[in-house]
Amino acid sequence: MKKCWTLLPADDGIVQRLQASLNIHPVLCRLLEQRGINTFDQAKTFFRPDLAQLHDPFLMKDVDNAVLRIERAILKKEKILLFGDYDVDGTTCVALLHEFLSPVHPFLDYYIPDRYKEGYGISEAGINYALENNCTLIIAMDCGIRAVKKVEHAKSVGIDFIICDHHLPEENIPNAAAVLDPMRPDCAYPYKGLSGCGVVFKLAQALTQKLDLPEEPLFDLLDILALSIAADIVPMTGENRTLAYFGLIKINNSKRTGINALIEKSRRNRPMSISDIVFGIAPMVNAAGRLGDAKLSVKILLTKNKTEAIDLAHQLHTQNELRKAHDKLILGEAKNKFQLIPNYRALKSILLFDKKWHKGVVGIAAARMAEAFHKPTILLTEANGMAAGSARSVPGFKIYNAIKSCEDLLTNFGGHDHAAGMTLPIGNIPAFQKRFEEAVKNTITEKLQAPEIKISALIDLNEINFSFWNILKQFAPFGPGNRSPVFATKNVIDSGHSRLLKGNHLKIGIKQNNSVPFYGIAFNMGEHFPKINSKKTFHIAYKIEEEHWQGEKSLKLMVRDFWFLEK
Repeated sequence: MKKCWTLLPADDGIVQRLQASLNIHPVLCRLLEQRGINTFDQAKTFFRPDLAQLHDPFLMKDVDNAVLRIERAILKKEKILLFGDYDVDGTTCVALLHEFLSPVHPFLDYYIPDRYKEGYGISEAGINYALENNCTLIIAMDCGIRAVKKVEHAKSVGIDFIICDHHLPEENIPNAAAVLDPMRPDCAYPYKGLSGCGVVFKLAQALTQKLDLPEEPLFDLLDILALSIAADIVPMTGENRTLAYFGLIKINNSKRTGINALIEKSRRNRPMSISDIVFGIAPMVNAAGRLGDAKLSVKILLTKNKTEAIDLAHQLHTQNELRKAHDKLILGEAKNKFQLIPNYRALKSILLFDKKWHKGVVGIAAARMAEAFHKPTILLTEANGMAAGSARSVPGFKIYNAIKSCEDLLTNFGGHDHAAGMTLPIGNIPAFQKRFEEAVKNTITEKLQAPEIKISALIDLNEINFSFWNILKQFAPFGPGNRSPVFATKNVIDSGHSRLLKGNHLKIGIKQNNSVPFYGIAFNMGEHFPKINSKKTFHIAYKIEEEHWQGEKSLKLMVRDFWFLEK
């Protein structure tokens, strides 16, 4: 499918003023303006994150009540159960709060629900576990905002709840001792994009202030928090960017045995980037909850024993390799199923069911289907006699709203604008498929139906050098809301060094006018080699990365797309 290139706008007047005050390349000023940075002081804050920029945690609704309830638990030596979801965000929540609380309150236990037996969110099995183990307070993390009935049930058997969530709430908020969620309509907290672990960090920050604890142990937890921010694909803006910035510093100088073991197993080199976490570490941490026991992910983050950490990293790596095999199988079968549907190209969405698909992997396969066909996608499988699955969207389309319009057909659902999970009776699948297609058809715009590459700026190859790069890399950490910029260069030509690589990949060597050759990689674009090798000019869209080889540094182009001129 041919991609649409869109040049992101920028206010030329602001760009010129920034260039005059900062004395940096105007393209870099253009990138700043696109991020809403219009003054010297704003640029200084952006380029020099500071933990002093963090918001007061007590601005969050119910934080004061949560602190009071935990203080009471500490005073009375109550046993607290830390309850977290089975993905990276949920398991990092449990690890972070366990490490924070254990020095001041050793009466802790933790519980991660089984993805298959219990499903997403607070479970009756979890409440029963708390009851059987004499826990009188459950702190639910990365879930719980919709658990009105479960919280009432727990209260009836003498168990209080504190909820730390970041998902969209329904009209009724659970009647818990405290409900922390910046997405609550009545929450005045100024930053709404926190991960679940970010909400837990704010609770820990509030406890640090109230209990007059030193800040250093709190900030030592930023490496765990950075895993959550990266893996949960939350906005990389404002407070998240500050937390991720310092979290990456902690990771790259980590004394945490488990994180070091995960980095070693990922075969990624330090310094680690957000991308390295997303594609290197997070899949291993996630694999435990997808294919086995998510408690392994908590254990590896908490262990101080190097031998145990190495063993746990090996287990997680093995599970992730198995997850990849399932992913490949499901994706192949899903593509075949979809393409067998008459007139499948005319459909605005994808919704498929196969009872054999692995529940822990359908979300990843759904994301790959959405990317391959550029359509909002739901993949369902069978679990405990019900249909259960995951939804993934295309950029800009709010899939949560489309699913919510079908909620009368669903037993349970929850999520974000870009991803969601749901369960429903298997008999409801045909009606759900029809209604979901109609909901997407009626709300998706024509622009959102075409794959788009957003170009930050046009630039000539001779403008790319280490002076430019040394400032560009300070825009990191990258993520939603602060994407790694995509540049476009017009009228380039093969330098004679382009060649095909194994796996349909392409190594390129290009020149523009009399520039020095620039080299790069185009993954899964081998079919373009004949046109590149034709000695005709073309346009290229790419990101810039630094490469280290045999002690030498160079800049390489990570190709996003080619635009071949019709002649």
